[in-house]
Amino acid sequence: MHLKSLTLRGFKSFASATTLRFEPGITCVVGPNGSGKSNVVDALSWVMGEQGAKSLRGGKMEDVIFAGTSGRPPLGRAEVSLTIDNGDGALPIEYAEVTLTRTMFRNGGSEYRLNGDTCRLLDIQELLSDSGIGREMHVIVGQGQLDSVLHADATGRRAFIEEAAGVLKHRKRKEKALRKLDAMQANLTRVQDLVAELRRQLKPLGRQAQAARRAAVVQAELRDARLRLLADDLVTLREALRSELADEAELKRRRAEAEAELAASRRREAQLEDRAARLAPGLARTQDTWHRLSRLAERVHGTVGLARQRVRHASSVGSGERPPGRDPEETECEAARIREQEAELAEALDAARAALEEAEELRAGLEDALADEDRRLREAARAAADRREGLARLHARAGAARDRAAAARAETDRLGAVRDEAAGRAQAAREEYEELRARVEDAEAGGEGLEAELEEAAQELAGAERAHREARQEATRAEREHAALSARHEALALGLRRKDGSGALLAAGERLTGLLGPAAELLTAAPGHEVPVAAALGAAADAVAVSGPEAAVEALNLLRKEDAGRAALILAAERAPEPAAVARDGGPGDGGPDDGGPAGEPPAGALWAASLVSGPERLLPAVRRLLHKVVVVPSLEEAGALVTARPDLTAVTAEGDVLGTHFAHGGSAGAPSLLEVRAAVDEAAAELGRLAVRCAAAARAQQEAQERRTRCADRVEELARARRRADKEKSAVDRQLGLLGGQARAAEAEAERAAAAVEHARASLEEAQERAGELGRRLAEAEAEAEAEAGGGGAPAHEEPDTSRRDRLAEEGADARRAETEARLAVRTHEERVRALAGRADALDRAARAEREARARARAHRARAAREAAVAGAVAAGAQNLLRHVEASLARAEQDRAAAERERAGCEAELTAERARGRELEAVLDALTDSVHRGEVLGAEKRARIGQLEAKALEDHGVEPETLIAEYGPDRPVPASPPAPGEELPEDPEHPRNRPRPFDRAEQEGRLAAAEKAFARLGRVNPLALEEFAALEERHKFLTEQLEDLRRTRADLLAVVKEVDERVEQVFSAAFHDTAREFEGVFSRLFPGGEGRLVLTDPGDMLSTGVEVEARPPGKKVKRLSLLSGGERSLTAVAVLVAIFKARPSPFYVMDEVEAALDDTNLQRLIGLLRELRDASQLIVITHQKRTMEVADALYGVSMQGDGVSKVVSQRLR
Repeated sequence: MHLKSLTLRGFKSFASATTLRFEPGITCVVGPNGSGKSNVVDALSWVMGEQGAKSLRGGKMEDVIFAGTSGRPPLGRAEVSLTIDNGDGALPIEYAEVTLTRTMFRNGGSEYRLNGDTCRLLDIQELLSDSGIGREMHVIVGQGQLDSVLHADATGRRAFIEEAAGVLKHRKRKEKALRKLDAMQANLTRVQDLVAELRRQLKPLGRQAQAARRAAVVQAELRDARLRLLADDLVTLREALRSELADEAELKRRRAEAEAELAASRRREAQLEDRAARLAPGLARTQDTWHRLSRLAERVHGTVGLARQRVRHASSVGSGERPPGRDPEETECEAARIREQEAELAEALDAARAALEEAEELRAGLEDALADEDRRLREAARAAADRREGLARLHARAGAARDRAAAARAETDRLGAVRDEAAGRAQAAREEYEELRARVEDAEAGGEGLEAELEEAAQELAGAERAHREARQEATRAEREHAALSARHEALALGLRRKDGSGALLAAGERLTGLLGPAAELLTAAPGHEVPVAAALGAAADAVAVSGPEAAVEALNLLRKEDAGRAALILAAERAPEPAAVARDGGPGDGGPDDGGPAGEPPAGALWAASLVSGPERLLPAVRRLLHKVVVVPSLEEAGALVTARPDLTAVTAEGDVLGTHFAHGGSAGAPSLLEVRAAVDEAAAELGRLAVRCAAAARAQQEAQERRTRCADRVEELARARRRADKEKSAVDRQLGLLGGQARAAEAEAERAAAAVEHARASLEEAQERAGELGRRLAEAEAEAEAEAGGGGAPAHEEPDTSRRDRLAEEGADARRAETEARLAVRTHEERVRALAGRADALDRAARAEREARARARAHRARAAREAAVAGAVAAGAQNLLRHVEASLARAEQDRAAAERERAGCEAELTAERARGRELEAVLDALTDSVHRGEVLGAEKRARIGQLEAKALEDHGVEPETLIAEYGPDRPVPASPPAPGEELPEDPEHPRNRPRPFDRAEQEGRLAAAEKAFARLGRVNPLALEEFAALEERHKFLTEQLEDLRRTRADLLAVVKEVDERVEQVFSAAFHDTAREFEGVFSRLFPGGEGRLVLTDPGDMLSTGVEVEARPPGKKVKRLSLLSGGERSLTAVAVLVAIFKARPSPFYVMDEVEAALDDTNLQRLIGLLRELRDASQLIVITHQKRTMEVADALYGVSMQGDGVSKVVSQRLR
């Protein structure tokens, strides 16, 4: 436990809110003089309950409030809050942090708070005292307090030790106990007197109560039967309600399941909508993939056709060559044979040499032309092939471009249709959404009006229920009062029934002539004088009135004959008396013949008793005779004085005491006379009449309130149903709005995607059209160029080059060679035939060489054509293979597109089915909700009936419903009826009279009827006596118990005083010895070589002994403290406090400049003690000493500027 923070607001010089946060260890507060350091100590003392203004360095307590400065106005209150860390549980409170707050107002008011809750000063003192912090505040050592420790007497020093030991709370406990003992003695004497007085009153009243107990037995039977029947009705209704609640719970469970299924259906519907939204992009991708693969397949088809055309062209090159010439080998063989003949033809060589040279020249020229023509033909064939390939490629590319443009146009048209359809659906959904939104706004506006009507109806219903409740309470009170008064009236009426001779005479009224009736019914006393009139009449008040002496004789003979007991009779006059006779008999107008007073005037302060009675004129003479010279006076003292002054009069007091000259009777209250009972019956009957009117008015008011409540409830229910319908419709519209919103968003998203796709397709279409146009132009240009070449004499671009010139040149070359041969032959012929033969041989050699060259050229051309055919074939094969892959991919894309379309169709079908299922679940939920509502209405009706029965049990019989069922329920056996007064029960417990029996409603109804009859047959009882006796007996018992409690409490308080004395003696003895031991050690440390000790002034009386301090510094023999120096006195006081601190450590200590008068040596010793105290306690030191600051764990600096307000800065050192 340690101090955690201190917050000052308006306390002394701390005008602004200032918080100092403390840590365990030593905290030093430093600052110049007058800056407000000591105000921190005062704040700690003040918030912990300091009540002395002088201890706070002030003249009055209001001085702690900031008084203001020249630049700052005064404040109206001061508040200090101290927060204590109670993590170790040192304070007996279940809080880890405890905040004490004290507030002082300038008007003198103050308040304390504990953790924000208002509390008393005593609460704070008791809380702190358990941790060694008492009212003396020994843990706070302020300026000048060291001298107070030394100047204190022995009892004052004892108080410091007691406070550290926690003894003060025990002393307060003892003082409180002694004060209670002093206050208790007067109460004890008073209660003893009351018990004695009540004991004297119980005996006569007990005799009257005995007669009423018999009626109590019958009433107990009556009450038991009624309660059992009521409990049976309540149990039956509760069982029905329980069954209804079970059914309602089942319906609610089914409704909850339907709601869960509906929520699951909504979630599934949302999932399917999300899935449909997710499937749309996939379907679009599969369709786009299919279209792209279709276009790719068309392009591959074009490539395959082009490659096959190239293959055919290469094959046509091989087949279009000229046939091979003569075999060069044969030619060479023939040349060899000719050379064999050369010798023979040598003679003809010279003659044909000129022709041979010409033939050679011609041949050479033709061969050169043939070679040039061959080169031209090869180049033309190559150009024709290139033109054919280019035209085919252009045709294919133009066709593909046209196909792509057509496909793009079809895709654009399709996407445009999709876009238009999606936009139409979005527009339709948006229009329907806006229409539903308008309906929702109208419904919300109507709902607000409906809500206002419902709130108004609910308020009206609350008012109607309140009025009905008040009317019901008023009716219940009226009925209860009516029932109580009716019971009293019945009881009093039963008291009029006579069981003596008078009753027998009244029962035999038909057999007697001249029987007038009970005098109590015929005579009426003035209101408020029933008791004195009945006392004055005596037995005549219960008498039977008869018509005259003959009727009286007949009545007395009847009583004697039937042994029916005795009876008092009043004889009526035969006719109404004359006024003179009235005067002679003595009446209200005359005091009588020997009245001796003024005629007709009663004594002062008295009334003639006869004047207080009214009735039939025939009975009044008898009444006047009976009440002759009888007066009514207020008190017994006045009666005594009146009889003393007028011995001829008889005085009757208002309490019914009768006093005459020679007799008197009276005393405590006795059994009421018939006249009193009759007056009470009449009064009860009149009150019953008024209560009947009040009950009728209350019943009408209750009925009207019930009807108004019913109307209001019906209207509230109707409005609630309308609101539920509106809520249901709004929920449905909200769901439809959500659905339409989702559809509109999906359609808009689809329209946006379609629009983007349309734009993309249009761009593709424009690109394809532009490409197709460009290829068309290039194709037209190529074809025009080919046609131009064909028109200009060139070969058409699609035909092979013309070889007629080559063939002609070849033929001419052959002719030239033949001419050369002929020439050679001619030379040989003409030049001795040898040279001709030799020239022919040379020509054959040349022909063979030429054939070989031609064949080599043909083979090279065929090889090139074969290579080109192979490449074209490979291209055709690769394109064909690619075409198969593309067609396979196209088939898969077709399958994927079909699968995506099927999946979308399935998703849409599931979504449609889920929506239909949601509508079905909504219908089921509505039906279950209606069933639950009907069940709630039926349950409310049963609960209302049960509430009525419970209210009846509680209001009529004072029995709680659960107690009623537990004690009187149909499952409880019916105990045996209690014995009537004087009846003895059989001793055998198995006797039918003693055994309980099971509940039988018919039997209990019969028992109730029998009890009612028995109660009606009861005779005269005094219903008030039993209650008065019970109340008086209860009061006597209560006071007796209170007397015993007072005696026990007195004994307990004496034991507490003894226990406290023993505890104080034990605790103080231990604390003193520990403090004395610590003082010796501390003193020897502060005064090395010195001696000091604490001694008791009266060791034999540990409860009141004081404590003295003996101190002898080193080198001195003095022991009296007054002879020590100032520094020695301060050190001795410090030694005393430190000894107390070490003997009974407190969680914290506050010291205000305790080392100010010490030199460096003694200061160092004190600092050593502070270091030891720091291990067990928190120290807050106000100091100017630098050495003290050096050992601090934290420093707080307090300063004050010219505004007169203290400010605080802090620095944590460790």
